Amino acid sequence: MNIRNIVLMATCILCLLTACTTETINPVFNVETDDEAALENYLKLAVGYLEENDLANAKRHLRNAAEIDANNSEMFATWGLIYAREGEPELADDNFRRALRVDNDNSKARNNYAAFLFAQGDFEAAYEHLAQVVADTEYPQRSQAFENMGIAALRLNRPDNAEKAFMRAMQLNANQLRSALELAAINLSRNDVLQARAYWRNYLTLMQFYRVGHSARSLLIGARLEQALQNQANALQYGELLRTNYADSTEYTLFQQEFE
Repeated sequence: MNIRNIVLMATCILCLLTACTTETINPVFNVETDDEAALENYLKLAVGYLEENDLANAKRHLRNAAEIDANNSEMFATWGLIYAREGEPELADDNFRRALRVDNDNSKARNNYAAFLFAQGDFEAAYEHLAQVVADTEYPQRSQAFENMGIAALRLNRPDNAEKAFMRAMQLNANQLRSALELAAINLSRNDVLQARAYWRNYLTLMQFYRVGHSARSLLIGARLEQALQNQANALQYGELLRTNYADSTEYTLFQQEFE
């Protein structure tokens, strides 16, 4: 083979190699990653529709999520919220339990389950679940969980446990409105009037911060505190607000019994 033919052959081989290296290659998709993203989106959409009380669309997206992962903790927990909203306590309870069986460390699901149990009047179970929630130091709503735990403790007539929970709530978040109010009430019941007044003033500041009005409970606590401070005129002013805004409340009935 002469030199000219060798050069031509080498040129052809080089062209073939170049063609191979410049050929378009189809991209490789990570199916697992795509499914995870789709699952997350379906769950977020379901929660969003639930918050808007659009239960039909919330269910639709949960069914889409189930096609990707039929054993997902967040999916079961969201079903629990939907069934609770629909007045189906047995189905709600079953789905919350399934959520926790799949992921026992799902503090969000456990907190929602505790709220459901509290609404059902099972304060002991709610308290026990909240005790597990607050043990999760990474849970972003931990201060609220402590506050809810304190409220459950009050329903169980455990004022010492309630006080500890409310104080932890305010330690984590000084803006816990209900905790400030309940700490004022607890200290007032122990006749620690000065400490009660400190928490009450904190509560009034937080009311302005959140731009909310008095509840019947806060008005009664305010009246009792002013009476303990021997400010009878201020106590009667709170009573008048109770009469005007909450005449049919248990708190106004208690006010009448205690002050008139």
